[in-house]
Amino acid sequence: MRDHSTSTIHEPALQDHVEKHRHAGIEVPGDDASILSVALVGNPNVGKSLFFNYLSGMYVDVSNYPGTTIEFTKGRYKSYEIVDTPGVYGISSFTDEEAVTRDVVLQADIVLNIVDASHLERDLFLTQQLIDMGKRVAILLNFMDEVEKLGLEIDTNLLSSTLGVPVFRTTATTRGGFDQIDAALHQARRGAQVPTLHHRLHTLLSETGSEAEALLILEGDERVSQRHGVAPGHERESLYIDRRNRVNIIINSVLIERNVRIRFATLLGRWAVNPWTGIPLIVLALYLIYLFVGKLVAQDLVNFTETTLGHGLWEPWIRGIINQYVSPTSWFGILLVGEFGVVSMTVTYLIFLLLPLVIAFYFSLALMEDSGYLPRLATLVDRSLNAIGLNGSAVIPLILGFGCVTMATVTTRLLGSEREKTIASAILQFAVPCSAQLAVVAAFLAGAGFGAMAIYSITIFVVFVAVGTILHRILPGSTTPLLIDLPPMRFPRLDNVARKTAYRSYFFMKEAAPWFFVGALACGILQVTGLLTVWQNLLNPLTTKWLQLPHEASTAFVMGMVRRDFGAAGLYNLALQPNQVVVALVTITLFTPCIASVMVMMKERGWKEAFTVWAGTWIVAFLVGGILSQILI
Repeated sequence: MRDHSTSTIHEPALQDHVEKHRHAGIEVPGDDASILSVALVGNPNVGKSLFFNYLSGMYVDVSNYPGTTIEFTKGRYKSYEIVDTPGVYGISSFTDEEAVTRDVVLQADIVLNIVDASHLERDLFLTQQLIDMGKRVAILLNFMDEVEKLGLEIDTNLLSSTLGVPVFRTTATTRGGFDQIDAALHQARRGAQVPTLHHRLHTLLSETGSEAEALLILEGDERVSQRHGVAPGHERESLYIDRRNRVNIIINSVLIERNVRIRFATLLGRWAVNPWTGIPLIVLALYLIYLFVGKLVAQDLVNFTETTLGHGLWEPWIRGIINQYVSPTSWFGILLVGEFGVVSMTVTYLIFLLLPLVIAFYFSLALMEDSGYLPRLATLVDRSLNAIGLNGSAVIPLILGFGCVTMATVTTRLLGSEREKTIASAILQFAVPCSAQLAVVAAFLAGAGFGAMAIYSITIFVVFVAVGTILHRILPGSTTPLLIDLPPMRFPRLDNVARKTAYRSYFFMKEAAPWFFVGALACGILQVTGLLTVWQNLLNPLTTKWLQLPHEASTAFVMGMVRRDFGAAGLYNLALQPNQVVVALVTITLFTPCIASVMVMMKERGWKEAFTVWAGTWIVAFLVGGILSQILI
């Protein structure tokens, strides 16, 4: 018979709660020998709350609403106290959820580990950590109905003997296998630890009192180390790598894939995170994206839409209409249909140059996301990004930056620390060209030759690395570890891809279009008032002598202050030699971020940081561009 008496305890974490009540003489789990504390532990969205509701008879919200991940809930089942914990990918103190789960697990007598059977490769990492901690564990293998639908088969007997703990098949949504929970509680036991690790943990028992805390100290958990007055270890990476390798070996042994397509997708997913096969896959993916975005769309399609539809049809037609009412030589006529005409040149760039490229880029990005490749790319590049103070999750805003730097700056919110947000935001503003700017750059470089493309790419990459490295060295703090969910690899659903592409393209154009018109109008006003000539004269020493570009190139820098892509487009009609093309494109790529990006950065990072980056881009752009000019021209 179930005892439905329950309570919910918020932070501070369980350890503090337990100690406080023990000192007060209040009974807590473990004080009564007849009551065993059971922790339900698992990754996010594995169905833990359904098990808790069944055991305790108490309703708990099973969705991830705000607040539920920073509390744990207790209930009574027979002679057990059941504690539901937040969903986590590992046990440590990197997040509030992990800190709470860690302290619950440390106090628990038994751990029921809920595992999503359709994501064994992801979930067994946490399972292996629980076993390494020396806890009494039983595994409830959930979503077995989904496993069957996917054409998969799991050898649970082999899984149990390999891990050294009992494994039970369940389907929480229909309560399938719930009659085995009593058996799981009775049969829970310590799993098979690696002998060398087991020995090392025992050498620390005199200082920590438990294998679980000894392991956390080795992994560098500062809270647990401070609790015992010892220095935290520095072996997290090596222990995590060893644990991941053990999980991979287990998966290859117990998972049988009957469906050929799923078997290949799983194999491809493993290749994608293995450096030996993952790097060639990155090269192949980038090459295919280049063929699609850089060649098919940027050269072939845009050549038709811009030249034939824009310059050939739209501009003559709209000029003919406007000139019936407004003199083309008047200031109003120049603003409307002149060199920077807001209804002639601007529409051509927006609709016939920019739109096809933006659609192509977001289509490529949506394909990588929907296939499950993008999070694997983050995993693969994690160690490389660590060198510049970021973890693998930063690859997402960095890749998004090649679509729109403004939007990517907003997505830096997903990074784990303010330090990483600062580094990622600065790199985006300094060295990541947006899709529209990249499109113009690709069109330029296609005509300048492979040598020009190589010099441009290497220069931008060097600045990219230099900005990150310098900030990594001077900003206090350290890089947070990568914790990311790896969804199964699959063939992208075209409806999802089309929806994402249309949504993102629409909002990008909605954000970009007004600034294009503002930029065109500003340039037109400067032209009719003569201020454009004044600006060109002010920049003339830098433009013509230091950069060794035509006098008119300074106009592009006026346009670039409004929109980066607008500035790159301003170079399009200049007669430049291949080496001048390289200098011009490097300078305009590193040049000051557009107004929208500056505004967003002020909102996200504060005005001081935004102004520092804005001023820094002026210096870096002309410094690097000038050095290249002196070498190449």
